Amino acid sequence: MKLSQMWEPARRWDDFRRRQVAALEESNRIAARQLEQSTDSAPPPAPATPPPPSDETGGQYGELGQPLNRHSPFYVGFFGATGVVVALTLWQAVGQLATTLTILVVTLFLTVALNPIVEGLMRRGLRRGSAVAVVYLGLLAVVGVITAIVAPPVITEGTALAQRAPEYLDAFLRQAWVQDLDAHYHVIAKFQDEFNRRVTDQEFIGGVLGGILGAGKVVASGVFQTLTVLILTLYFLISWPRVKAALYGVVPASRRTRVVALSEEMQRRVGMYALGQVSIAAFNAAMSWLMMTIVGIPYAAVLAVAVGFLGLVPMVGATLGAAVVTVVAFFTEPRLALIAVIYYVVYQQIENYVIAPRVMQHTVSVPGAVTVVAALTGGTLLGMVGALLAIPVAAALLLLFDEVVLPRQEQH
Repeated sequence: MKLSQMWEPARRWDDFRRRQVAALEESNRIAARQLEQSTDSAPPPAPATPPPPSDETGGQYGELGQPLNRHSPFYVGFFGATGVVVALTLWQAVGQLATTLTILVVTLFLTVALNPIVEGLMRRGLRRGSAVAVVYLGLLAVVGVITAIVAPPVITEGTALAQRAPEYLDAFLRQAWVQDLDAHYHVIAKFQDEFNRRVTDQEFIGGVLGGILGAGKVVASGVFQTLTVLILTLYFLISWPRVKAALYGVVPASRRTRVVALSEEMQRRVGMYALGQVSIAAFNAAMSWLMMTIVGIPYAAVLAVAVGFLGLVPMVGATLGAAVVTVVAFFTEPRLALIAVIYYVVYQQIENYVIAPRVMQHTVSVPGAVTVVAALTGGTLLGMVGALLAIPVAAALLLLFDEVVLPRQEQH
């Protein structure tokens, strides 16, 4: 390579720098000429008395220095790091408030679901306070009935199982294959020694007690959260018009009418969807209880409540409820399991093509692919609660997409 070719990039860089310096000097000259022209054309300023010396304009404390350069690396780095710290702090706060936020979301969902019933009673002549009282007492009655149905069988069956546990153990040990296994490997003696050692082990006892206490805490926390949701739902139902008015007041007046219309339609569709889903699940539970009572499947009341709760889950809830009933029927008698399978296959066809279309005809239709994605996303984020809320949230977002996003895209 020749020496002139090696220095060619350096010469190009020097030329570039000279052109940049010349452009900057020309820009400064243009700015100076404009300043002189504006000064010449402007009227002379009126004489004014000089301000007294102060620390703002200098004076006895000296002249002010140059302001802080907002483009300096220190300025940008400092405020960028401050923003990152604030964002991380808010993220940690949201993580710690996950339970509280979940309670709030469930409360708002129940409020939106029950508000159409309250407004329907108000159209019949009741005041809002009276309508809320009627709806809330009905909700408490439903919770009480479910508790009364589920609690006694669970307590009775649990007590019977605890009392008959020794009999089940003796019957298990008298099995021929167990006796043969014990004759060759002394399994029963080893099991008794291990059991006695575990019983006298303090760490094992502490772990068992810790697990029991942990389960007790979970139950107590669930009861407390349920009571909190019920109380907050009552408060929100009473003050829901004021809450909506306060939220609408934040929206600019030029867009408030459209925001109010869209919000009211979203609330109506979400509420109707919730009521429709609850109605379908309740009907499924009632028919399942009737079928199990007729054919003789045990624990009919408890299983019917389980079918009703699982029926609230979109897409797979009814199938899960049918699977639970079929498993219990199979361990009771295989013939009962076959009857349960035939019943649920027929019932699912009737529900999908007769009951659900009639109940859900006033709600927004959600495409099947969106339903699956929404249910999976909600279940991953918030578990059972997320799966329950996924479809109405997707319906609200679809309404915004149809009424806001698409029309705006058509204008451009």
